[in-house]
Amino acid sequence: MRIIRTIGLGKTGGQMARYRQIGTILLKYGFDDLLDRLHLSHYFRRGGRIFARQKKKGALPYLTRYERIRMALEELGPTFIKLGQILSTRPDLISLGLVRELAKLQDQVPPVPFPEIRGIVEKELGRPLAELFDDFQEKPLAVASIGQVHRARLNSGEEVVVKVRRPGICDVLAVDLAIMYHLASLMEKYLEEGEIYRPTLVVEEFARTIRRELDYTLEASQAERFARLFSENESLYVPKIFRQTTCDSVLTMEYVEGIKVSDLAALTAAGQDMKLIAARGADLTLDQIFQAGFFHADPHPGNVLILPGNRICYLDFGMMGRVDGDSREKFAEMLEGYVFKDEKKIAEAVLALAEAVKEPDRRGLERDIGLIMEMYLYRPIKELRLGDLVSALLDLLARHRLRLPPDLYLMAKALTEMEAIGLSLDPDFHLASRAAPFVKRLKTARLDPRRLWQDIFRGGDALVGAVKDIPADLRDIIKQIRQGRVKIVFEHRGLEKFIYEMDRSSNRISFALIISALVVASSLLITADIGPHLLGFPLLGLAGYLIAGLMGLWLLVSILRSGRL
Repeated sequence: MRIIRTIGLGKTGGQMARYRQIGTILLKYGFDDLLDRLHLSHYFRRGGRIFARQKKKGALPYLTRYERIRMALEELGPTFIKLGQILSTRPDLISLGLVRELAKLQDQVPPVPFPEIRGIVEKELGRPLAELFDDFQEKPLAVASIGQVHRARLNSGEEVVVKVRRPGICDVLAVDLAIMYHLASLMEKYLEEGEIYRPTLVVEEFARTIRRELDYTLEASQAERFARLFSENESLYVPKIFRQTTCDSVLTMEYVEGIKVSDLAALTAAGQDMKLIAARGADLTLDQIFQAGFFHADPHPGNVLILPGNRICYLDFGMMGRVDGDSREKFAEMLEGYVFKDEKKIAEAVLALAEAVKEPDRRGLERDIGLIMEMYLYRPIKELRLGDLVSALLDLLARHRLRLPPDLYLMAKALTEMEAIGLSLDPDFHLASRAAPFVKRLKTARLDPRRLWQDIFRGGDALVGAVKDIPADLRDIIKQIRQGRVKIVFEHRGLEKFIYEMDRSSNRISFALIISALVVASSLLITADIGPHLLGFPLLGLAGYLIAGLMGLWLLVSILRSGRL
């Protein structure tokens, strides 16, 4: 799916209708101020009375702005719901209050009629449904904005679930992404905060994310990779993928019978060990992050089943996170500082992990980190919550215009969700204590002589390669200079206001010179007494004075309106 970078409001009937629908919903939930700031109000006020009535009817003054944003996104449909769900994992882009509100977003879409589902499956897999499945239940198990899930049984006898992508969803997403990109570009143009948060880049990243989610073969590959990485872990079960009935719009996965991790009564009745499940869940999450660097990024209770023998089974592998070795080590240092109450180590790790949107006030940042450490590090160990600390640090980063790479936010999300599950199972659960052995193992591995030699060898190999490339790079540069293909471009930043003021000043000076020239020329004409006369004075001289007077008055009014004499 390609993002359309520009969209005209009247390009196609479908786009225009969708744009009007979006505007109507924004008006309904009281966001006419946003439309005004984006210079879009006139598009939606052509039917002024109709839109005003809709706004008045739909206005909900007793709701907060964040609640109205969530409700508007839900009404705007699948693309905007997905955007909200992804933004709920990005506190570097939006406030923590809005993050918490967007976390409540739910897909509110009707199920696709079964004949359409049958048609998609048969078309995409190239065979009649009866040749592929002994049984295919018409009623869906789950319905979401991108696809819906049905239970089925393969001809070979395996019980499976089949996820089918909604028909026409790609076309809907294409139009919405184009409109979304246009709105983002207007935000960057007209809103001061748009220059800081770069909403067009957010939309581009969102488009890449949703493109991956639309491809079910990618989800299948991620599930298989996850299964291979943890094949020797007996406390984990990963559902099998059936490739012969899987394609980019249909995913077939083994059906697993289990108890949801949030169903505490059923777990107790089944004789499951709650404390053991909490410990295993934490160890699995930490192992994924610190050992494999590939982790399930959405382990909410609906995606975690408990099987007999206290085994844990993950579902839905559409959202997976990846963390490189350097980031894992820095995050481990932060956790080590958390466990051993070393605020300096936490501050250094946070600064090493974060990317600056603009140069931060380092002294103020370190002072704020120290305050957070005082709030969270000196409590009794049973009261320490990693999720609280992470939320406070993310809020701190946002205030100082610092951000983490997207996968690190997913990692923080996975850890806090697993901590919440652990606490629901075991009130004495403490994630930081479970993390200590993993942190120690990672630090020990970093000091392993073989690892050190490998790092030295890789660094030396890269250095030798760079030195060997220098002559060829120099020849290429000289060749381009000879061919006149080398250009030096200077880009100014932060001078826009200065340039604007200079242009305005030069325009006023030019205007004043023209007025002066008219006055001088008119005076010469009157002195020379040339041309036709009016009231005893030369007509051309009087006309020159009149034009000069009007221009002078115009110049004076513009100066007074600017507030600068």
